[in-house]
Amino acid sequence: MIDALRPYSAAFAARFQLMLQYRAAALAGFVTQCWFGGVKVMVYAAFYHGAPQAAAHAPITLAQVITYTWLAQALLALMPWNPDPEVVDGVRSGAIGYDRLRPVDGYWLWYVRSAAWMIARAIPRAALMACFAMVFLPLIGQGDWAWKPPSSLEAGLLAALSALVALALSSALLMLVNLVVVATMNGRGIQILITPLVIVFSGNLLPLALYPDWARTALLVQPLAGLFDIPCRIYFGALSGTMAWAGIGLQLVWTAVLIGVGRPWMTRIMTRLEVQGG
Repeated sequence: MIDALRPYSAAFAARFQLMLQYRAAALAGFVTQCWFGGVKVMVYAAFYHGAPQAAAHAPITLAQVITYTWLAQALLALMPWNPDPEVVDGVRSGAIGYDRLRPVDGYWLWYVRSAAWMIARAIPRAALMACFAMVFLPLIGQGDWAWKPPSSLEAGLLAALSALVALALSSALLMLVNLVVVATMNGRGIQILITPLVIVFSGNLLPLALYPDWARTALLVQPLAGLFDIPCRIYFGALSGTMAWAGIGLQLVWTAVLIGVGRPWMTRIMTRLEVQGG
């Protein structure tokens, strides 16, 4: 079993270490995400303070929305709206044909490499964002605008588990994006289509709890909610106990569904693959 997993762990480690070398990109991403995070926080504060009666009946408080916003900016690199650049380059050059010759399962090889690509980009930015929003802002007297800790130890542990499942879900969705790139020989089209869907339905643009009552249930059970909204709700206690476990279960179900769709689809695509380039 260990020997069977060794090629995938090696592929994960190699891609992870490669992506960690891009320190300037991580710093630039952190600065950009701080800027947009600050703008979003001020917009939310204006809405909450401008309509105190509506804010009093809002499903989540301003402090929770602020924490939600900083978490969204910290974990932005985990959102699967960009195809894996290795796949895009392989399609352009024809190097993708080499993956058919490797004595491993091609789906899981791409899966772990895509996961490593996202994690390695997210970790430095999330660490810098935590230092800024959790530590620096309270130190300068801006605690009201800060990233708050989880509502309890149990919430923090469940949120960490949910975040791991969210990574698996994101990788499964990214695999579908990668397969569209291979099938169409173009990465731009699917990126244009998937980006607004991920931004809106994951909760990255606006917390899903702030949408109208009639839409909340449908938004919570759709697959993109598991990328970010469910882990964040667990983090600040909006989902707790049985509901938190139900949210994690929903993430697992959608992950299994997307893998169940992607793996046979990849087999069909790679069987009919026509390599061009060189």
